[in-house]
Amino acid sequence: MSNFSRRGFIQSSMVGAAGLTLMPWSQVLATGANDTIRIGFIGLGQQAMNLLNGFSQIKGVEIVAGADCYGVKRERFELKVNEFYKARNQKVDVKTYKDYREIIDRKDIDAVVIATPDHWHAIMAIDACEAGKDIYQEKPITFTIKESIMVAAAVRKHNVIFATGSQQRSDNNYQHAVNMVHREAFGKLTKVNAYVGPGPDPYNLPKEEVPADLDWKQWLGPMPYVHYNQALNPPITIDPETKETFWARWRYYKETGGGFTCDWGAHNFDIGQWGLKKDHSGPVEVIPPGYKGTKFLTYVYDNGVTMTNEAYDDKNSRGVKFWGEDGWIEVSRQGIWASDPVLLPEKEAVEAGMYEKSSGHLENFINAVRMRIDPIVPVEIGARTAICSILGNVAYELQRPVAWSPEEQYFINDPEAEKFYHREYENGYKL
Repeated sequence: MSNFSRRGFIQSSMVGAAGLTLMPWSQVLATGANDTIRIGFIGLGQQAMNLLNGFSQIKGVEIVAGADCYGVKRERFELKVNEFYKARNQKVDVKTYKDYREIIDRKDIDAVVIATPDHWHAIMAIDACEAGKDIYQEKPITFTIKESIMVAAAVRKHNVIFATGSQQRSDNNYQHAVNMVHREAFGKLTKVNAYVGPGPDPYNLPKEEVPADLDWKQWLGPMPYVHYNQALNPPITIDPETKETFWARWRYYKETGGGFTCDWGAHNFDIGQWGLKKDHSGPVEVIPPGYKGTKFLTYVYDNGVTMTNEAYDDKNSRGVKFWGEDGWIEVSRQGIWASDPVLLPEKEAVEAGMYEKSSGHLENFINAVRMRIDPIVPVEIGARTAICSILGNVAYELQRPVAWSPEEQYFINDPEAEKFYHREYENGYKL
């Protein structure tokens, strides 16, 4: 980021990671264990409910507020939180709001969970920073490149703790795989397959009537107008209880999201860059599939190593494969494999990731809040990962290579690509 040195990024990350790794979880949790951390949720959809399940289990955490522009989601949230505390014979006053700023303005709330559609992330995060709230924000951390840079700057300016939902960093298998890469346990790294899926499609869903208790104008916020379709907000009911049956599809359209490139890139490109030791940097060139025989979306790094959006098996598993001079190691949410069994972790060290509840990853954030240190995925890494993913979509859109400067965090001599640096806000909103 322009406001921070590369060395500062790396030192910040190392201090945060070391601080949480060298001390047993029980000892960390004991630090300030009598101090209750009060959390408000912003965005109360499917992922928020998963995060609610995780955060509510952490000792010393109270869920006290939720905000959403969809009435039925507010009702569900309040019902679930009250049921949870009633079962524990614990009295917690839970309030819900239509406007997230009412949570930001509450002095008794320490941290916020932002689980809205991506186009709201930056505005809400910067508002939270200015209010001194610590932040757990869903991935990708922003919708545009400029937003990522500005969110990172705001976090450091206001000295808040910021974590993002890159849960795979908290998984033993992913940690082991990257450790093997960094140790060159199977030779020098030669290439990376990080499969995430395709880019976004044009928004082509038919127009439907907006539910009476959904404020569609508020949902759109800074985004240019698109008509409503329930695929963007999966229907739910309270009595009888009907949960979302699919992930909200705003993430798969150009107008409303970044496609699988950003949705899963925030996970697998993140791990790829970690293994490449480029998670505080980024690619220098991005080449789209179809350009002069290039088969897959390809990220080129300054050391000559490439990362491709390429499946490593016939199941199109969304995972990462690191290729070395003397072997390989594959890792996904289903497990870990290697060219030589000696590269694998001990059996008892392997744990299946609870990827939607992610209790360990969420505990990491709470511990960071208590100790005032960076979590396992600090804001700069979240920003670099989001930018890497967005650059893939820029290459898709232009159908040609895009040159990028990781140091300047800007396009190199490319006015056409610069148009994708940010999307100007609509409806009176400003970044």
